[in-house]
Amino acid sequence: MASSRLAATFLGMQEDPTAALQKFVSALERHLAVAATKRDGSDEAMNRAYDQLLDAFLGYEEALQETYGEYLPFEQAEDQ
Repeated sequence: MASSRLAATFLGMQEDPTAALQKFVSALERHLAVAATKRDGSDEAMNRAYDQLLDAFLGYEEALQETYGEYLPFEQAEDQ
């Protein structure tokens, strides 16, 4: 997913903030659904949901910034 956003950036395409928000909300819902059924140990579905959520968050943040010059009031957590 991140690669498709990168390609769009290089091609000068900009994602609509409303569409980006819808993707972000859908990613939050998928993340919750997977978290509710997570098994002990490493869970590939949880890893995919996390990655999709991160990508959707960054896409929405980028769309807001490029379209309106606005930022979200929080930042991505750094790996510890």
